[in-house]
Amino acid sequence: MKLISSAFRDGERIPKAYTGEGRNVSPPLEWNDPPDDTRSFALLCEDPDAPQEEPWVHWVAYGIPADVTAVVEGVEGLTEGKNSRGAIGYDGPMPPPGHGPHHYHFKAYALDAPIDLEPGASKKKFLEAVEGHVLAIAELVGIYER
Repeated sequence: MKLISSAFRDGERIPKAYTGEGRNVSPPLEWNDPPDDTRSFALLCEDPDAPQEEPWVHWVAYGIPADVTAVVEGVEGLTEGKNSRGAIGYDGPMPPPGHGPHHYHFKAYALDAPIDLEPGASKKKFLEAVEGHVLAIAELVGIYER
C-alpha cells in the first residue's frame, strides 16, 4: 500500500496552508493497493520531533469505509479523534520557532474490520482498537520548520 499527497511528496516541505501558520486544513491524501481483505481505513498524523516524551498527535481519523481511498483537502465528515491540543480533528504543523525541521508522519492504516470508536478517541484508544486488525500501513513524511 502506498500513501501520497498532491500537495507535497515524501520528504518534502508541507505547504503553509496545511499548517497552524496557514489555513490549518488537512492535506489531500490518497492511498492505493490496499490488501484484498481491507474492511476499513484509518489515518494518523504525528510529530516525533516534538520536544516531549511522546510524539505530538496532529490527527486521528477512523471508520473510513473500504471503498474510500482518498480524502480531499480539509476533508469533513470523518470520525476523528483528539489531537494533542485536546481538540477533535486535524491540527496542522506548528513546531516551536527555531527548533529545526520537524517530520510529520502521515499514516494510512488498512484494517480487516471497521473500528468501533466514538468521536474524540485518543491515539492510545485508537491504537488499542486497531491492534490485531492492521493489514498494512502506508506512510508519507512531510517536513515543516518555523
